[in-house]
Amino acid sequence: MAAVSQPQATRKGLNIGLWVIQALLALTLVGGGVWKMATPLAQVAESFAWVGEVPPILFYGTSVFDVLGGLGVLLPSLTRIRPGLTVLAALGLVALQGSAIVFHVSRGEAADTPFNFVLVALSLVVAWGRYRQAPIAPR
Repeated sequence: MAAVSQPQATRKGLNIGLWVIQALLALTLVGGGVWKMATPLAQVAESFAWVGEVPPILFYGTSVFDVLGGLGVLLPSLTRIRPGLTVLAALGLVALQGSAIVFHVSRGEAADTPFNFVLVALSLVVAWGRYRQAPIAPR
């Protein structure tokens, strides 16, 4: 049995870590987006006060973007069909969560943003990792 060189072992560990992050992002965003779209608006507004204070199209639009971003950060890599789209989806999630941070801070809700910052960080790791360190080869 040949010894595995450190760079290969490191790359394998990074690849596994990226898959875990991609799966967690997909689960979180798709699950949250579907929940927000399937739950009556008044009930969601009980959990998130801002929902009742913005036009429903903004709320549903961001929910759709959550679902699309969650799918986009995982499916292209998983299917190996245009896996470069994973990087673009991750950057789109950075923009989406960055917008959410600006929105909440502008409303004096900065205390509600830590999870958004975590999603930004995880999305940036996926974009960097899948672009530079462990890209997925297309079929």
